[in-house]
Amino acid sequence: MKNIIVLLLIVLISVSCQNESKQISNLELDSIKKETNKIVNSWHKAAAEANFEGYFGLMDSVSVFIGTDASENWNKNKFQAFSKPYFDKGKAWDFETLERNIYVNSSGEFVWFDELLRTWMGTCRGSGVLEKIENSWKIKHYVLSVSIPNEDINRVITIKKKNDSIFLKKFN
Repeated sequence: MKNIIVLLLIVLISVSCQNESKQISNLELDSIKKETNKIVNSWHKAAAEANFEGYFGLMDSVSVFIGTDASENWNKNKFQAFSKPYFDKGKAWDFETLERNIYVNSSGEFVWFDELLRTWMGTCRGSGVLEKIENSWKIKHYVLSVSIPNEDINRVITIKKKNDSIFLKKFN
């Protein structure tokens, strides 16, 4: 009897492990990448059209947005509060995607991406993470950064030195 119970436990554990290590097919991978492109494009379009609900509706309730300023590390509620006046004026921001790379974990439940953007700030980079929650993809995390050409970095360092020293005092 003990042998049967041990055998059943081994079979159950084996089946359970196989289900957790499910690999997505190439067809599923392509579908997830297309859906991710559609979601992120819709997200950027909602900002360009000042569609507050459309924009923030694509973000998870616990999402994080990290902006270009060192102080801009916002949870969704803080980012909404910051953004609302821009959306209310009818013009938030308009990011044109020039290039996007999308990566999917083996179970197909998480996606991360990086993108090159044309913005009012010039060329920027964005990167983000999406999670599939109850058959719906939600943006969990997004980072926006201004790209600086290598030949200009020393001038930028000089320009921001004073503000950096003031900002960094809170970490001492």
